[in-house]
Amino acid sequence: MSLTPEAASNVAHVLSEALPYIQRFRGRTVVIKYGGNAMTEEALKRGFARDVVLMKLVGINPVVVHGGGPQIGRLLEKIGKESEFIQGMRVTDRETMDVVEMVLGGLVNKEIVNLINRHGGSAVGLTGKDGDLIRAHKMVAEQPADGDGNSKIVDFGHVGEVESIDASVVDMLVGGNFIPVIAPIGVGRDGQSYNINADLVAGKMAEVLQAEKLILLTNTRGLLDKQGNLLTGLSASRVDELIADGTIYGGMLPKIACALDAVKAGVSSSHIIDGRVAHAVLLELFTDEGVGTLIRRR
Repeated sequence: MSLTPEAASNVAHVLSEALPYIQRFRGRTVVIKYGGNAMTEEALKRGFARDVVLMKLVGINPVVVHGGGPQIGRLLEKIGKESEFIQGMRVTDRETMDVVEMVLGGLVNKEIVNLINRHGGSAVGLTGKDGDLIRAHKMVAEQPADGDGNSKIVDFGHVGEVESIDASVVDMLVGGNFIPVIAPIGVGRDGQSYNINADLVAGKMAEVLQAEKLILLTNTRGLLDKQGNLLTGLSASRVDELIADGTIYGGMLPKIACALDAVKAGVSSSHIIDGRVAHAVLLELFTDEGVGTLIRRR
């Protein structure tokens, strides 16, 4: 069945609108943090894989960093291991870390690799242990003071922070026309494995690769003002103001901080986009309107 003239005109408009963006970003690197609904709903998973393959085919270099918290939680529940969270972070003892490595470095990573390859790409899965990619150290945090003003250090176990990234193996894969898919597991100087927040790994990876863009897929529309309107086209200084006046607070703060750090470190722009929208990555990259919040250096 052929398109109606109106539908054909819409398709032609979308394709022509994408052209200058393809020309502009050709040869550039885009780091994508993949998680949330986009990673669990079948139609969205297929759409994401197609988006990444298309990016590579038109000359853009996608690098995928993925999460997997819900999948870790389900397997822990299945083996009878109770999950404990402090300040929103999973406490990760040795047994839990084994499960994290199995799920992130194995099940989830290989599922994403397989999905991209099935849609015509050439993906290769990595953890931070491969090629000494991600060096980490143990995360240390203070618990808020109690009524007597006493505070204590929180031990999250094998939860880490990025110490350094050696992106040689990623550069080699990108240069070989592969799509790197990275699980956020780092290794310490003592050889211990650490589970690291995927947003943080994606942000640091974008910095080291001097990426054109950092894209964080979320289960929200993006950054909203106090009236619930979507904010976009923000400068780093404007984001600092929104944090200071309380517009940005709570669970959005770490994600915004990650996006903000990336642009301050040289990444051209960061995007917090709604992964519940089909083909959200392509819409953000190749259309004038986009589907989320864009943050620029200036």
